[in-house]
Amino acid sequence: MANWKNHVRAGLQQRDQTEKLPHVGVFTTLSQLEERFEIRKQILDDVQCNSSERNGVEAGKILHLQLRETEHLSEKLSQTLSDLTTVLYLKEAELQYWQSRVSQYRQEAHTLAKGNNTLKARREKDELLQRWMEEKREEADRMNKNNDAQERWQHLAKQMKKHLQQQEKEKSLLVDASH
Repeated sequence: MANWKNHVRAGLQQRDQTEKLPHVGVFTTLSQLEERFEIRKQILDDVQCNSSERNGVEAGKILHLQLRETEHLSEKLSQTLSDLTTVLYLKEAELQYWQSRVSQYRQEAHTLAKGNNTLKARREKDELLQRWMEEKREEADRMNKNNDAQERWQHLAKQMKKHLQQQEKEKSLLVDASH
């Protein structure tokens, strides 16, 4: 009873691994990019606070550079996110394809197993029928031999009876003739 549970548990664990494993890299990269974006955003917020305290052209230039860097990083993250989303969709489509193939092969294996069982049952039935026919043939041969022997004995008994009756007649004729 526990054997099938272990089999099912192992199958579920295998399925989880095959479904999650291809996407682990995507999720890890996405998380790292989000963290980097948050850090950059925090730095930008800090710089904006500091720049409002500082006046001057230099602070504006720094702020402008940081803003451009953040925008560039944001675009890069957006593109990476788009690429990863595309990869994720492709992986999901591939996963569905392989799952359908596995399902198809399972169905085929099930059909073959049923066919195999049917052929085994048919072969066993044919063997049983063959043995039964052989036994019936042997039984018929025994009965025929027995009937032949019985007929020979009856024929011999008839001949002996006839022979005895004839001898008794001859004996009674001899006895009558001697009187």
